[in-house]
Amino acid sequence: MLQRDKTLKRSIEPLREPADLERELCRALLSPAGADDMARLLKDLCTPTEIRTLAERWHVAQLLDGTDLSYRDIHEGTGVSTTTIVRVARFLRQEPHQGYRAALDRTAAKGRDDVR
Repeated sequence: MLQRDKTLKRSIEPLREPADLERELCRALLSPAGADDMARLLKDLCTPTEIRTLAERWHVAQLLDGTDLSYRDIHEGTGVSTTTIVRVARFLRQEPHQGYRAALDRTAAKGRDDVR
């Protein structure tokens, strides 16, 4: 059993503000050292259904960005609802956050770096 060093424990106060909670979640999501660490964090943080939903959305974003498949083709190939596919497409192409775009570009660049 792992024992935590009490001197390493940081002071933390309960939060209620959504922006503060989101910022703390983002810090936690940035902490894993790799895919295996991230998988462990997600398994602790999310239900299996939530993980599957996130994974499906990510896969749809990759398909929308990297193929010429229609929404119907993506639906038939993955089983993801057309409503979800349309939502991912909207966030990928129209919404100002551009989180999908940034992640797609970073993962593509890492893929190129891994080949070198």
